[in-house]
Amino acid sequence: MVETVSKRDIRKLKLDELKEFFVQHGEKAFRAQQVYEWLWNKSAKSFDQMTNLSIGLRDMLKEHFTINHIKVDNMQRSSDGTIKNAVTLFDGMVVESVLIPTEKRITACVSSQVGCSLACKFCATARLKRQRNLTPDEIYDQVVAIKEQAELFFGRPLTNIVFMGMGEPLLNYSNVISAIEKITSQKGLNMASKRITVSTVGIAKMIMKMADDGVKFNLAVSLHSALDKTRSSIMPINDTNPLDELADALRYWYDKTKRKVTYEYVVWRGINDTEEHARALLKFSKVIPSKVNLIEYNPIDDGEFQQASTEALEMYMHLLESHGVTTRIRKSRGKDIDAACGQLANKS
Repeated sequence: MVETVSKRDIRKLKLDELKEFFVQHGEKAFRAQQVYEWLWNKSAKSFDQMTNLSIGLRDMLKEHFTINHIKVDNMQRSSDGTIKNAVTLFDGMVVESVLIPTEKRITACVSSQVGCSLACKFCATARLKRQRNLTPDEIYDQVVAIKEQAELFFGRPLTNIVFMGMGEPLLNYSNVISAIEKITSQKGLNMASKRITVSTVGIAKMIMKMADDGVKFNLAVSLHSALDKTRSSIMPINDTNPLDELADALRYWYDKTKRKVTYEYVVWRGINDTEEHARALLKFSKVIPSKVNLIEYNPIDDGEFQQASTEALEMYMHLLESHGVTTRIRKSRGKDIDAACGQLANKS
């Protein structure tokens, strides 16, 4: 372990830095392009895989660098086909990622932080202290692992990526953006930005920064109530990012990008299952063009939060759709292996 940490991860180097390294060591600059392709396009896990480099060149790379690739230590498969990975990082810390298969798509749900600092009361991950941010490489590696599983177990390509795993992506903004750049690059996985969704609890200033930065991926907001008092009681972030500030940030987002937002919304018994809450959501959903995912709740064992009745969900559905808001009820996947929304907590 000491040797791994003491060497620089070669994936921290930009292409120009790699070229400079090779020239300084008496090699042709084009070697950097070969290595870069192995690292990002072919997702090499070791220098020995780089078979178009001489053994001597590979040994030189081993002498100076390491590849701190993730390791899928535990893979669980749900009865519905969902796969949950316990992913060990180079320093021994663990996060979880999920492959979600449906008839038309295969989605990678990836983590952006070890733990989370936001303390949403209904989420198992929030009960873990935030340990650190994931690097761009660690985020990228989760996607690659799920891409390989999609091809191995389903014979189909990975089609979508959602940043809805452990952590708050916008509190690890630069690393998440860097990972997405690699994922969408022709020199990387060459996935379309429109197939990627970043989900946030609603950090207003960072939503505005994304708009200023001209990002091309989709935005989802974990909303769960459009009444400040209720939202603050279950999501402390609402105290510092209240709904009016969130609404202003979303207007700014839409003015800059012209792209609608998706609201992720769980309906709980006795918390937000009344018509008052549904009408508040309807009003908020008109701030900018939007769609709403009503999410089936996944218990985290303490009983404080309970799935609302079918009647309450249908009331929400009817109200929103009758006023022109695209709405769907999203059934949870992977509940039997604690892989569903809100359940990722490193039980493995």
